[in-house]
Amino acid sequence: MAVELPALPFDPKALEPHMSANTLSFHHGKHHAAYVNNYNNLIKDTANAAKSLEDVIKEAAKDPSKAGLFNNGAQIWNHSFFWNCLKPNGGGKPTGQLASKIDADLGGFDKFVEEFKTAATTQFGSGWAWLVLENGKLKVTKTANADTPMVHGQTALFTVDVWEHAYYLDFQNRRPDFVASVLQNLANWDFAAANLAKA
Repeated sequence: MAVELPALPFDPKALEPHMSANTLSFHHGKHHAAYVNNYNNLIKDTANAAKSLEDVIKEAAKDPSKAGLFNNGAQIWNHSFFWNCLKPNGGGKPTGQLASKIDADLGGFDKFVEEFKTAATTQFGSGWAWLVLENGKLKVTKTANADTPMVHGQTALFTVDVWEHAYYLDFQNRRPDFVASVLQNLANWDFAAANLAKA
């Protein structure tokens, strides 16, 4: 089954001024689209064409000779997930079960924010910062390049993309400002809470 580039779950201008339509035109329209095209070319006329994206990612992660397949497949998944982690007028503090779990497992929302910002800003080079569920507990983690929590026995709840293409047009080299802006203004905690409820 060929993978299709998912539509953004919001209007491209809806996240301004925190994330510009110009950034999204490149990030979604060029980078994410390229991963989709590359992946579809790699699975065409192979047994992987009949498998789910998640199954292909998990299998390819175990085989260094399939690095190209893993990188493109995982980047499709990571980006599709990331768009859902954003919403206009988002940010602030989560409520309900997610808030209680953050308090219990991470020492409160302020400590979570501090830990998440540290993970995002200390990820050397390209990668991702994540809030995941691992063995029933919340954990803040980071991955390099296309690496993704599902291949480490973790369930992703929330992420911020810290590849340069995610923020350079709007924030230049100020990655910490970009991460802070997402958490304060765009974070879709309803999506993260739904992921926790399903986990």
